[in-house]
Amino acid sequence: MATRIAVVGSGPGGYAAAFYAADLGMDVTLIGEEPNPGGVCLYKGCIPSKALLHVAKVIDEAQHASHWGVSFSAPAVDVDKLRAYKDRVVEKLTSGTGQVAKLRKVHFLQGRASITSPTSLLVKKVAGGEEVVTVDYIVLATGSHPTRISSLSIDSTRVLDSTGALDLPEIPKTMLVIGGGYIGLELGSVYAALGTKVSVVEMTPGLLPGADRDLVRVLNQRAEKVFEKIYLSTRVTGMSEVKGKKGATGVSVSFEGEGAPAQQTFDYVLVSIGRQPNASIDGLSSTRVTVNAKGFVDTDGQRRTGEPTVFAIGDVAGEPMLAHKASHEARVAIEAIAGHKAMFEPAAIPAVVFTDPEIAWAGLTEADAERQGLTVEVARFPWGASGRAIAIDRVDGMTKLIIDPKTERILGVGIVGSGAGELISEGVLAIEMGATASDVKLTIHPHPTLGETVMEAAEQFFGQATHVYKPKKR
Repeated sequence: MATRIAVVGSGPGGYAAAFYAADLGMDVTLIGEEPNPGGVCLYKGCIPSKALLHVAKVIDEAQHASHWGVSFSAPAVDVDKLRAYKDRVVEKLTSGTGQVAKLRKVHFLQGRASITSPTSLLVKKVAGGEEVVTVDYIVLATGSHPTRISSLSIDSTRVLDSTGALDLPEIPKTMLVIGGGYIGLELGSVYAALGTKVSVVEMTPGLLPGADRDLVRVLNQRAEKVFEKIYLSTRVTGMSEVKGKKGATGVSVSFEGEGAPAQQTFDYVLVSIGRQPNASIDGLSSTRVTVNAKGFVDTDGQRRTGEPTVFAIGDVAGEPMLAHKASHEARVAIEAIAGHKAMFEPAAIPAVVFTDPEIAWAGLTEADAERQGLTVEVARFPWGASGRAIAIDRVDGMTKLIIDPKTERILGVGIVGSGAGELISEGVLAIEMGATASDVKLTIHPHPTLGETVMEAAEQFFGQATHVYKPKKR
């Protein structure tokens, strides 16, 4: 008899778990609240935001083309068509996951699940009615939701979270983004490209807290041109809706911080201060599953919880809250259920910020090394010396390797520049394979490409980079 498994949550972790379990011959029920598998990532996050970011990049490149002797008229943005394009992208992907679920004979239930025992669920279906699901194992993949600050919560259609911002209610004249993290900067970039005067406020001294400062500095130079204002070390102390004869016309925002105005009114405010795990699952308290102080479900290396029949993966199981991390955890959990020797122990989990320029990193960061008291050597290659970067007029970039000076092993990789998210995979592979700087230096890269910057960063470690003269001190 096939192992019966129920996956609660149908995002990149949930549907990856369900599909892999089906591939291994298990009897699978996948439960999600949307019409097809996809979760927040496909419906309301990663995918629609990247579709809009692509549009923003095209607009920006068209404007920049005048530097190359090619001029275009000012773009005319049809919001309805733009929204429809974004929706088509989502529909194509989610209908695809629905088809793949059927092909794999995964039983998909659209509804909300409650745990009734360590091996049973009650699903309230969106279409009406209830269904009892009895299984051998349960995988929790319930994801996360935008963080909210109660003191700043006002009932207004002009205060958006990331989901609301992606719906493109209109192209406002002004917008404030609260939070200088990756979601706020990505969505702020979209609206700025569409013509909105966007301001960003961040409580900490710099954008993208957690990322290495040398990478962020490159982004800062461009962000200062793209955004109307950037307020650092600044708090929002209050918000109130501004009303006109026909209803709300904006949001009045109060600030506290050096250089920030005491008060300013914006057409819209986007609140983007992080995400919280969806660990408040009905019936969870009836099991031996525990939730830690940060709100994440506790798991071991196989993603098994305190209840032997219950596993947890993705955002609900801990940081980093990234789709690709969830998908990888899914495979580990299913292999553990299948009795295979499996453990979630990656040497590197890549992170990408899809701003312009993009920032990506994997493995050990310089900040990590400093906190841990580790001795490392950093080899940097500036994109101003890259033939490909010069040819595409995008020299605002850098590739760096974090290297163990004794073993020459690559411990971390950081990249800032156009397409950094596509380049970081080579760094992840190098870290996972235990590659040394010599391995990367001796790997022939095609010319002219941005990928060469990884090779030349390795050459820089030895003071031998072809396009940069910086002899190594002996």
